Amino acid sequence: MIVLSGNYTATFDYTGAVDYLDVFNESIQWYGELQQAGSIESFEVVLLEPHGGDLGGFALIRGSQEQISALRASEDFERLTTRASLIVEKFGVVGAYINEGLARGMGIYQAQLDELT
Repeated sequence: MIVLSGNYTATFDYTGAVDYLDVFNESIQWYGELQQAGSIESFEVVLLEPHGGDLGGFALIRGSQEQISALRASEDFERLTTRASLIVEKFGVVGAYINEGLARGMGIYQAQLDELT
């Protein structure tokens, strides 16, 4: 799974807001196409209510390790994330562990902790 996140409440003029919405809508459409094609398992988009923090929302993209690796290596993903980074404040993409992957991630953490202590 990967998480794409940022602060959609970045300071910009109305033109910037239109650009943001265009990229946002294009991304959601593309994620839907990927899911329909079986390239990812699923996705969820979350917008957070204004709270004064740096995180305005995020997208969770679920898939096997192979699916996520292929997605991250794709030219379309690079293009969309580059566009988003030019518009969305503090935009980031990070791998994440959930469900069965959580045990793997915690196992790695525990093994490293054991080596250090």
